[in-house]
Amino acid sequence: MKGLNKVTLIGNLGKDPEIQTLEGNIKVAKFSLATTENYKDSNGQNQSSTDWHNVVLWRGLADLTEKYLRKGSLVYVEGKLKTRNFDDKDGNKKYVTEIVAEQLLLLDKKTDGN
Repeated sequence: MKGLNKVTLIGNLGKDPEIQTLEGNIKVAKFSLATTENYKDSNGQNQSSTDWHNVVLWRGLADLTEKYLRKGSLVYVEGKLKTRNFDDKDGNKKYVTEIVAEQLLLLDKKTDGN
């Protein structure tokens, strides 16, 4: 049976993107994305809950990220979940789950100054 690994998020950047240029002039961009869910609690009070997601973008999407995105930018990200592991400085295995973006849409409204 085939599997499906697809993530769709709309949220705001938590900080300016980090841009790196790797060997072969390949760009990679990384940023944290906040998604907020609003709901009413059992007392009828409005509540909100924010989750943070690590997003990685390669090549052309990294170029767009570098050129147009800043802290607070509203974006649509579509991609897949990837988990990688590494050993920390003490030799402990650590795991990181990231969204590897395959599509990026800028959702900020255009203003005359931008």
